[in-house]
Amino acid sequence: MTELTSVCVYCGSGSGVDPAYEAAAIELGRQIAEAGLNLIYGGGSVGLMGAVARSTLENGGHVTGVIPRFLKQREVMMENVSELIVTDDMHQRKRTMFERADAFVALPGGIGTLEEVVEMMTWGQLGRHRRPVLLANINGFWDPLERLLEHMEQEAFIREGFEVDYQMCADVAQIIPTLQRTCAQAALTGRDKGADVAPVDNL
Repeated sequence: MTELTSVCVYCGSGSGVDPAYEAAAIELGRQIAEAGLNLIYGGGSVGLMGAVARSTLENGGHVTGVIPRFLKQREVMMENVSELIVTDDMHQRKRTMFERADAFVALPGGIGTLEEVVEMMTWGQLGRHRRPVLLANINGFWDPLERLLEHMEQEAFIREGFEVDYQMCADVAQIIPTLQRTCAQAALTGRDKGADVAPVDNL
């Protein structure tokens, strides 16, 4: 992976308390579309998921929704996305999103969002991919996670050689440029060599 062409966005199926969260989702969708990137997301039409997808579509972008069959009603599946993939279960959903994305962004969300982005951090830590993982730290939402990761490092559960590689952006306007720079730098330094998605059976 040497060029950013698609971005997987993890986010809540709710909008949260702070209006800044939804505003950030809308702005990120606009930036994804204007950059000519493909949005990969969870396929729902509610909460921040719906906000980022609608914004991408309204600004002329391409959206791939990936949703498991049992969540079609609960997350109110968005029918009018550019490409809709209905999976048999959550594992297939996450695998499909992983395989199609060049980078991963986490907007604010609940434990599902947390689990998804931490899994990408873990796979990166274990050498299964070298794709950028970025926390959209809107109004400090991800500060507690950053402190937890620092605590794990201080307690020697995250050790030398097993660092957790991720980025944080408090300003949504910097998310796409940051991902683009990271991909370009990886190409220049050779960090992307061998960084193709690992075979599914080897994850």
